[in-house]
Amino acid sequence: MATVIIPTPLRKFTGNSSRVTIKANKVSDVVQELTTNFPDLRKHVINSDGKIASFINVFVDNDDIRSLNHEQTEVRENSTISIIPAIAGGMC
Repeated sequence: MATVIIPTPLRKFTGNSSRVTIKANKVSDVVQELTTNFPDLRKHVINSDGKIASFINVFVDNDDIRSLNHEQTEVRENSTISIIPAIAGGMC
């Protein structure tokens, strides 16, 4: 099963779990399973079209899915998926 690393800002929506294991073949399946298991996470990861929100970066192992097959990127049994929300801030 693939391991999904949950970043600190999103852990409050996963019962404070820092890692979740999911059996899936592609990133879209991982996100679907994750948001089914943790419905409060959905609005923080998925946009109104049902796709991964543009401000969410997803990596399979060390590769950004935007440079691969996006949500159709293959997930292997030993893959590590990192979900990284963009962080805004700085000085005005």
